[in-house]
Parts: sequence; structure tokens; C-alpha cells
Amino acid sequence: MTTSETPGQSPPSQSVQPESATNPYVGILAVFLGAGLATLSSRLLSVGLPDLRGAFGISFDDASWLPTAFNMATMFSGVFVVFVNAFWGPRKILLPAAAIFAAASFLLPFAPNYQVMLALVIVAGLASGTFYSLTMTFVLTTLPKRLIIFGIAAYAADIVFVSNIASLQEGWFIDHLSWRWIFWNAALFTPLMMACVYFGIPRRTNAEPRPSWHGFIYFSFSLALLYGALDQGQRLDWLNSGTIVGMLVAGLFLLGAAILRRIVQPNPVLNLKFLNTRNIIILATSIFVFKFLHLAAIVLVPGFLANIQHYRPLETGHTLAWVAVPMFAVVWLVATIIIYTNSRLVLALGLTVGAICCWCWSHLDASWSGNSFEIVELLLALGLAGTYIGLVSSIVLEALEAGALTSAANAATFSGFMHLMRLFGGQIGVAAMTRFIAVREQFHDNMLGLYVQSGSWLTDHRVRMLAGGLLPRSTDGQEAQQRAAAIIGLQVRAQAYTLATSDGFILIVWVVIAYLLIMLFLRPGKITFNDLRKMQ
Repeated sequence: MTTSETPGQSPPSQSVQPESATNPYVGILAVFLGAGLATLSSRLLSVGLPDLRGAFGISFDDASWLPTAFNMATMFSGVFVVFVNAFWGPRKILLPAAAIFAAASFLLPFAPNYQVMLALVIVAGLASGTFYSLTMTFVLTTLPKRLIIFGIAAYAADIVFVSNIASLQEGWFIDHLSWRWIFWNAALFTPLMMACVYFGIPRRTNAEPRPSWHGFIYFSFSLALLYGALDQGQRLDWLNSGTIVGMLVAGLFLLGAAILRRIVQPNPVLNLKFLNTRNIIILATSIFVFKFLHLAAIVLVPGFLANIQHYRPLETGHTLAWVAVPMFAVVWLVATIIIYTNSRLVLALGLTVGAICCWCWSHLDASWSGNSFEIVELLLALGLAGTYIGLVSSIVLEALEAGALTSAANAATFSGFMHLMRLFGGQIGVAAMTRFIAVREQFHDNMLGLYVQSGSWLTDHRVRMLAGGLLPRSTDGQEAQQRAAAIIGLQVRAQAYTLATSDGFILIVWVVIAYLLIMLFLRPGKITFNDLRKMQ
């Protein structure tokens, strides 16, 4: 990747004028569909892995690479396309990318073998990676300023809404239709997104000059490889795996090549000095904090229900999906509130509500079921909705105040950095939480094992009671004793996982508290959405 010239030397984004009239409200719908399809496709692929394994007869190891490959491809295109957009505009990229995504999604169920399926998943990931980045870029650069807050609400509605319904939708597909709809769902709705892009996002003339893309390609490949290493690290035992070591070495090598390219050949589309401000760095960190808070709903709760209560995806979906409708309504209410209040205050309140919910959930025990999470889950949904709209709104206001839209270089650099935090920062949080849960589970398992030992009168008494109940269904007393000992072992593991999950919730609380303290160092903003509302 390469250094930039000064902002004044960059081609201004305002000079790229639309060639035809389009409807901005249709553009907002395109934003909603684009971000929703990208999120839902990734979630359906992850949730539906067991069903895909059965349908294709592939191993657990091979199946685990499917969502990793999809997200690696998304990582590659998600950041790279932001800089391509500076010259072609979102419309010229989104229309062909959406067509490719729809075609790949339609063909995936017909894949004759695992290799073809993996290739199609990568193609779909590359195409869908453009949806997140360019739809939000459209909101910032093309929508009338008075409508930006509602474009943000549409974008946020997807993230918080789709994440909660993916398990329910996948379970419904399996029970009522077919596993093929894990992919065909995207093929069905992508043409509607294309129509909204066509009628809602204006054409733009190509900007000049065109930079060299070598640095961006190196950087994007490095992010994809590092992402894959983080995603598969826990499963493959991190540095004890040659695959993980190879991906890390290759990713770091390409990152070094990108930095070297930046030093050797400056690039006019990148202005890293623009990011060197306290507010931009602190607000960018809020994306990571939101992603980490969101893990409570999409990782910790589903993991607990699956491992302790043995919930199937459809049952987990019923637990999570019911809050999607009120959450969808709340994002628009929060967007309206932000117009008349302070977006940073909304961000802080949302994080506080989320931290309180995680603290409540940290008191869970092995008897909890889906119903035990419901009331607090609704409060967490409200907190997540407020947090996401608050953080994106604060980032947008900071971009406008810092002059991100005064040049193509500033706009591309700012947008690329924020999408890097969204994609890569989120995966760092997932990898950290997964590793944390595994380590804490092992710790609690060892600590509980110190008090559950053969020869202890409490343990022996418990084994005798269980054996007595199992004896009528056992061949003899020895088998009943063995089955009783196995049950106690399962109970210990269940308790260890429950305690590890509780620790995960507490970790989220401390991360949020630390960030709220960091927010105190933000410099006051000068622009509000009430000011933007008065603009055309």
C-alpha cells in the first residue's frame, strides 16, 4: 500500500457528479438489502454447517473451511473495493458484483464436489464483500445530508436484525423446505437489490488519475490470510498447526510488501495522515467494542444453549429471533432521537445498557434455558440498536467535521479504515472470546475436578445414588457404576462451560467499561444531525 499526496492534490469527490436522477429513498432500500444479504449469507452458512455436512457428505474439518473461506473473500474485497470505488463509483461495482453473487448462490447447491463448492463460496464472498462497504459509502457521499441518519438506520437495522433471525431462518429452511435455501435465499433477493441499486444509486463518471493497485492487493491478501488464521486458530491449536503458521507468515509477509510499496511509490488515493487524530481513533475503536458486545447475543448465548441444553438451530432461533421485530423498530426511533440529541451520548447509553445486560447474564447457571434469557435479551437488543446507530452516527459526524468528503483521498482513506475495523476488528474479538472461553473452561474443569475425585465421600455418595437409579436399566451393578461416573463427568464439564460462559459475559462488561472511560478523551463535536437536517 502506498502513501498519499496532500489532500489538496487529490481529486475532489464533489467533482464526480451524477449523470442521471435517481430516487434516494430507493437507494436507502438498496443499502438495507445489500448489508442484510451479506450478513445473512455469512450467518446462514455458519449456522447451517451441520446440514451441509450431511447433504454433501463432507468431513467436519472440510466443512469448517467453508465459512472461513467466505469471510476471507469478504475481507479481501471489503477493504479493497473502497479504494476502487473512489474511481468507479458504487453503482458500477455493485451491479456486476450482485449479479455474480446471485449466480454463485444459485449454483452452490449443484456443486458436484467439495472443491467446486469451496470455489463458488469464495466467489460469493468476493462479490458480497462489496455490499457492506459500498452501500455505506453511498450513504455518506451521495444521499442528501438530511437523509444520512436514515441511511445509517437502514444499515444498522440489517446488522442487528439479521443476526438474530439467521438461526431461526436456517432451521425453518431445513424443516420445511431444503438445505439448498441456505444459498437460494440470497439468489432470490439479490435481483431486488440490483433493481434498487439501478434506480436508487446514481451513475458517476470515472475519476482520474488511476493509481497502482499493487499495494492494495498485497494489503487485502494479507488481511484475508490473517483473518483465516484467526478464524481457524482455536480449532487447529494455533502455532502448533503448520497451516496456521503458514497463513500468519504469508499474511505478515504481504503486509510488509504493502508497507514497502507504500514507501517506494506514493499513491494519491490514500492519505494516512488524515487518520492521525484522537477522535477518529477513539470512534473507530467503538466498532470493535460493539462487535465484542454483540458476541453476547451471537456467540455466548447460542453456545450455552447448544452445549448445555442441546438446542438445535431452530430452537436457538426461536430464543433469539423474537427480539428482531422490536429491534427493527427501535433503530428508526433511535435515529430520530439522535437528530435532536447527541450521538455520542446515545452510543454511551447503548453500551451501558449492553454492559448491564451482560452483567445480569453472568449469573447464569446450568439450569437456564432459552426462556431464561428473554427479558434481558430484549434490553440487550435495545442497547445494541442504540450503540450501533450511535457509533455510526458519531463516525459520520466526525468524518464531515474532519473534512473526509473534501477529497477522494480523504473519503477513501476514512471509509477504508472504518471498514477495516469492522471486518478485522470483529474477527479479533471473536478469536479472543473463543480462546478465552476455551481457557476458562479448562481452568474451571480442573478446579472442579479437585473436589470431584474418587474416594471422596461426597463423590462416592453421589455415584452410589446415580448407580441405584440406573441399575434397573443396566446389565449389572458395575455397568450402573460406570454410567453414573460418566454422568458426573458430563455434569462437571457442563458446569465448567457454564462458568466459562459467565466469565465471557464479565469480560464484555469490563471491555465496555474501559471504552466508556476512553470516550471521556473525545474532543467535543461541532456538527449535529439537526444541523444536517437543515441542509439539502
